[in-house]
Amino acid sequence: MNSAESHGKKVGLALSGGAARGFAHVGVLRVLQKEGIPIDMIAGTSSGAVMGAAYAWSQDTIRMTKDALDAGWKKMAPLIDPSIPKTGFIKGRKIQDLISNYVGGNIKFSDLKIPFACVATDIDTGEEIVINSGSVPEALRASISIPGIFTVVKREGRYLVDGGLTTPVPVEVVRCMGADFIIAVNVNPDVADRMGKTSQERVGTRKAPNIFQVIMQSIYITTYSLARNSLESADIVIEPDLSNIGAGDFNKARELITRGRQAAQNAIPEIKRKLENL
Repeated sequence: MNSAESHGKKVGLALSGGAARGFAHVGVLRVLQKEGIPIDMIAGTSSGAVMGAAYAWSQDTIRMTKDALDAGWKKMAPLIDPSIPKTGFIKGRKIQDLISNYVGGNIKFSDLKIPFACVATDIDTGEEIVINSGSVPEALRASISIPGIFTVVKREGRYLVDGGLTTPVPVEVVRCMGADFIIAVNVNPDVADRMGKTSQERVGTRKAPNIFQVIMQSIYITTYSLARNSLESADIVIEPDLSNIGAGDFNKARELITRGRQAAQNAIPEIKRKLENL
């Protein structure tokens, strides 16, 4: 029994959004599980919500890794079901089906083995919406609804979009769930680092960004300060070095998982030390 368990302390995990970069969470989860770090509750935003839900359901990181490397994630184009532009270009039904398969089917929050919540944003009011009941795939579909890309999700009279707009890293959400000790995982690189490498190393060689990349990067730039503020209140912050991997690089799942694993392994000594001192 570890120190956190012996003192009745609860360990919470907060997983950031990041589109394809969310696969790095799988590597982090594999290390935490291997090292015997207890995870008593999980909160996730966008792709972090998908990975968190899959772990909360099965705790099977080997299967999560295998599924992440599956061609379904690599070939996103066939999963896109275009919509006549109204609230977004993509209806998202095929993506929801893929997510459903990844997390274990059309499961309910009450079916999960670890308490879990995901975050979306009310596009009308700008409110953070924490979802912890009902259909897990439907909740995840709301949490990943990148504005302008996916159509909005209507839930309980609200129109919901990506949770990253209000809560890039859901540290306070997992704290409200009852966590005493919070491990936050942020898979979005520092804006300054990413822009610095871009300007110094890629000028003249970069292709023009597509609409997905433009929207995703716009979200990360505008929510950067929110993310940093959230991370300051976590007990442990794990940030894989993903500055050279884009949010749309779904074909780099293997590398993303490896980067996540490396970052988590580097954090293990500090995690164990702090847990011993709880």
